[in-house]
Amino acid sequence: MSSAVLGQLVLGLHLVVIAFNVLGLAAVPLGASLGWDWVRIRWWRALHVLSWVVVAVQAVLGRACFLTYWQDDLTGGGAEDPLIMRWVNSVIYWELPMWAFTAIYVALFGLVLALWKLVPPERRAPA
Repeated sequence: MSSAVLGQLVLGLHLVVIAFNVLGLAAVPLGASLGWDWVRIRWWRALHVLSWVVVAVQAVLGRACFLTYWQDDLTGGGAEDPLIMRWVNSVIYWELPMWAFTAIYVALFGLVLALWKLVPPERRAPA
């Protein structure tokens, strides 16, 4: 498998992680208000918190996501990337200073922790 294809797979994985993190932020309070039992599944919530821990720690350390580094190493991160890959990159990689990402990610991590308290996961699987 070529490094370009592996880079595209890493980008796909990155999109899945981003979707999981962002949609989880919305799903937990929405699901709690609508009575969705699955938003209280402990392993799912723990995975969501862990994923946000990784994001927040990388930001506090002043580093981009390790998936970004892997993708760039595999593809070269240049204009020769396929059109769809360039379009997706433009959607998920914003030109903001690192301190802005750090503030956003730490605040969102705080929200994830608050949701753990406000909508606590069940110790056992919901019925």
